[in-house]
Amino acid sequence: MGKVYVENIRVYGYHGCLPEEALIGSDYRVDIWVEGDLSVSAVSDQLADTIDYVTLCACVREEMATPSKLLEHVAQRIVGRIFEASEVINEVSVKVSKINPPIGGHVKAVAVELCRSKK
Repeated sequence: MGKVYVENIRVYGYHGCLPEEALIGSDYRVDIWVEGDLSVSAVSDQLADTIDYVTLCACVREEMATPSKLLEHVAQRIVGRIFEASEVINEVSVKVSKINPPIGGHVKAVAVELCRSKK
């Protein structure tokens, strides 16, 4: 087993419950790690045998492009997409952070993290 990390994926999105958030949008940061069997790729040195970072980033960017009211919802969609993308993956953690959220005070970010295992 091993873990692959992709950190600080920056995207602009339109998530939130306020009407303004759907119009103006906001900056987001997504951090993910996935766990899976990396023993084959460690020996073969072949991209086809491992968890592809480019594919992970594409899953994040595509799901972040679809507006959601809740960060939990978009995070769950990302988790599902990642599981669909690779049979090697058996556990996923996704942390979605909204930078400078409109919550009536100076807050650097709010975040939701979901961790899921394949059943």
